[in-house]
Amino acid sequence: MCQPSSLVDIQATIVQIQPLSADVSIISLDCPAIAKTAKPGNFVNIKVNSATQPLLRRPFSIHNVRESIIEIMVKSIGIGTALLCNTSAGSTVMVLGPLGNSFDVTSKPFHTAVLVSGGIGTAPMLFLEQTLTAHGKTVVNLVGGRTKNDLLTHNLSNCHSATDDGSAGFKGTIIDLLAHKLPELLANGEIKIFACGPHQMLKALAQFCHQHHLTCDLSLESMMGCGIGICYGCSVTLHSSDGVTKNILLCREGAVIDAESFVD
Repeated sequence: MCQPSSLVDIQATIVQIQPLSADVSIISLDCPAIAKTAKPGNFVNIKVNSATQPLLRRPFSIHNVRESIIEIMVKSIGIGTALLCNTSAGSTVMVLGPLGNSFDVTSKPFHTAVLVSGGIGTAPMLFLEQTLTAHGKTVVNLVGGRTKNDLLTHNLSNCHSATDDGSAGFKGTIIDLLAHKLPELLANGEIKIFACGPHQMLKALAQFCHQHHLTCDLSLESMMGCGIGICYGCSVTLHSSDGVTKNILLCREGAVIDAESFVD
């Protein structure tokens, strides 16, 4: 898959930094050229400062689009993300995007969209929810975390949560919650699953959807140095129905994939 012709690398101004928790913030960037063409599931690659360290850009899902503004959800987990979260409004950063493919919201008829996310995997879900709602879909959000402190439900609607320790919502994994709610969800008509989160969660979800014959789009997470297929740092192995495996670069042929190709 080639990168879209709308791809740009621009200097963007940070408009606002809104902390959601001790280590997660929503960062608003004035990027009219990217905001105009972005689709749910697209991401951007950001150079967090003008210095040579850190050298590589950091990838972030587009969390929301508001006119000329794009929003990203950033968890401070290392040098690069910490620098970005601590940047002041009015500063500028280089933003490459929109990158990657997008969630498929139109090709197959369905009544209810079930958005399954874990931890920082909720990042692309607000933009996706708004797009699905505009297409007349009913949206249900299932959000998981290890504890209540890991739940990120910022501005999402119709949320149901699960925590491994039972400190909030359903006690169990997000897959357990989906299994628990599946009869209710199917009673209203055809459903489609959209998901983003940790690798292990997505593997388990892909297997669950395969067993229950559910259509599912997965947005995979990966470190991406370049975002355009040069560094080969985001290679992932996928499987076809005839047992053939192939390696793809998530930045060029993802990060959204069909869950069936993620089943071993």
